[in-house]
Amino acid sequence: MLKRLHHSAHGLLSPESWRIRIIFWAGAVIVGLIASFFAQAADYSNALFHRLIAISPYLPLLVTPTLIMLAAWLTKHVFPGSEGSGIPQCIAALDIREVSVRAKLLSWRIAFGKILLTLLGLLSGASIGREGPTVHIGAAVLFSLGRLGRFPFHYMDRGMILAGGAAGIAAAFNTPLAGILFAIEEMSRSFEERTSGTLITAVILAGITSIALLGNYTYLGIVPANVSVSTGLLPVMVCGVVGGLLGGLFSTLLLRGQKLIKPLYRRRTLLVAGACGLIIAVIGLISGGATYGSGYEAARGLVQETQGVNDSFPYLKLLATAVSYWSGIPGGIFAPSLATGAGLGAHLAHLFPHTDLAAVVLLGTVAYFAGVVQTPITAFVIVMEMTHNNDLLIPLMATAFIAYGASRLVCPRPIYQALAEDFLNAAPKPAADSAPAEQRPSTP
Repeated sequence: MLKRLHHSAHGLLSPESWRIRIIFWAGAVIVGLIASFFAQAADYSNALFHRLIAISPYLPLLVTPTLIMLAAWLTKHVFPGSEGSGIPQCIAALDIREVSVRAKLLSWRIAFGKILLTLLGLLSGASIGREGPTVHIGAAVLFSLGRLGRFPFHYMDRGMILAGGAAGIAAAFNTPLAGILFAIEEMSRSFEERTSGTLITAVILAGITSIALLGNYTYLGIVPANVSVSTGLLPVMVCGVVGGLLGGLFSTLLLRGQKLIKPLYRRRTLLVAGACGLIIAVIGLISGGATYGSGYEAARGLVQETQGVNDSFPYLKLLATAVSYWSGIPGGIFAPSLATGAGLGAHLAHLFPHTDLAAVVLLGTVAYFAGVVQTPITAFVIVMEMTHNNDLLIPLMATAFIAYGASRLVCPRPIYQALAEDFLNAAPKPAADSAPAEQRPSTP
């Protein structure tokens, strides 16, 4: 017994253990720094595009296709592997056992390209968000540092990817609990005790760094909305079913459209990207500019009841988001999905004039988001943390699980898991004589 305690203490205090801890802690802080810079740069890119619209609402008909074509060309020829949300790449990397093959999806080059091209996409007015890319960046940073530091296998197998993804979500939204839950519920689809401490440490350090730079903000602002038992049951049921079905339809549309477009995209990348850019600009023109960008301002304005949108907004935003993804540029669907859900909630609120408008908007937000990503626990926790609202916990929870069930009727396969298959199929297979990751020495 004394020998085991001595051996454990020696391991905790050894120079090698401290070297690993210091590199890991530094990596988590770097993720927080990058997420903070990325958030500010994304806001600036959005602001620049809206200045363009202020000059003329017709300028995006030229600018949007041009910039999306540029982003698509750079993605294909300079930063391959950086396209789309980034979460599918992280999920695929978790299923790949060979470290050198994982590195094709998680590298410093990918992280840099993800930032640069997502900002270019936002500057074009594409309906994309920075949150999914932040997950990809966080996973790439921690995984790359782990390789550089020659971390032991129990870190490199899954821990660094999950920890980086969790830290990315936590720093992007200032939602630490949702970051941990998303890594477990979506990326890992299981709870692993051996990686739980790594996840929590990364989230804490990245979150503290982000708060130090951006302040302890609430993503959608504090929303003191609530519903009573007598008036809340029907909105929960309706929002859950409608939001779940619409979220499932979006996922099905995106996946099937991606499958149909991909062969043509490989041969005529610029043509497809330009056509997608033109469609995004036309949708933006029809919506009066409401569908451009991440949709963060619209979502925040709706839950704060300081801004209204047309009833067609959620459906146009849904279409603009799908087309933006088909263009092949980097960019996430998190923030656009939150905006679509908020717009759906505002539309459904007409059916419930005696229920708090902000409450129905939040129910619509959580329903649609849960319907798209099919992670009900993450969905209600992230909306609760984004609004600092504990009063709606039970209604949000019920809505999320109803939406999850409704979405599965339309789209049986979770969207990120389905998209990850493309990267798994395209990943280079390791040579027959090369040792798999798990058989290699765990320490230098």
